[in-house]
Amino acid sequence: MSTKTYSYEFKKDIIEAFEKRECTISEFCLQYDITEISLRKWIEKYERYGVESLQRSTTWKPYSKALKEAVVLDYLSGKHSQYEIVEKYEISSRGVLQKWINKYNHHRELKDTSKGRTNSMTSKRNTTWEERIDIALDCLKNGKNYQETATVHQVSYQQVYQWVKKYEDGGEEALKDRRGKKKQEEELTPEEIVSRQMKKLEEENERLRAENLFLKKLEEIERRRK
Repeated sequence: MSTKTYSYEFKKDIIEAFEKRECTISEFCLQYDITEISLRKWIEKYERYGVESLQRSTTWKPYSKALKEAVVLDYLSGKHSQYEIVEKYEISSRGVLQKWINKYNHHRELKDTSKGRTNSMTSKRNTTWEERIDIALDCLKNGKNYQETATVHQVSYQQVYQWVKKYEDGGEEALKDRRGKKKQEEELTPEEIVSRQMKKLEEENERLRAENLFLKKLEEIERRRK
């Protein structure tokens, strides 16, 4: 799978072509070599904020501590999916929400986001194997938006790019740190196995919720076309 970036003009043309299409969504995405996830994100932005929202923003959007806590508690209530929470509170991405949830669940303080911070300030940092897996999967689920993923996880663009490529080529094992003396791998504890299974189940549920939300959006567009 090759890495791709999409220009503002390309995304605008895709939206116009989608409104005039005479094929299924899968056929449309295959024809233009894009993912359904990317298409859904572009349509949602276009429907909510207009064509100018398809332009890429590199600024770090500030959020208050109070807002972060309210968002996390709303999601944990079980009434909304992550995609619905992101839309409801106008959060920049689902990856940002996931980071807040992870901090809250690990009893780490949610702090105010400093204003004026940009992606260019993000530098390389040391990461664990589990972190690298999570970051690579997050980037793939977000249509390979390397810069956004780097900002959310506070790592460099190059790190994210390399981890995604390694994951695609060799899976989770390829993300292990091979530098220095090779250490014997410890087996997962029963608690870690259950935690990983629960995480996979949650991701699958989110995927299904996202698909249902996407279909509802498309049905609305179809009704407006008639």
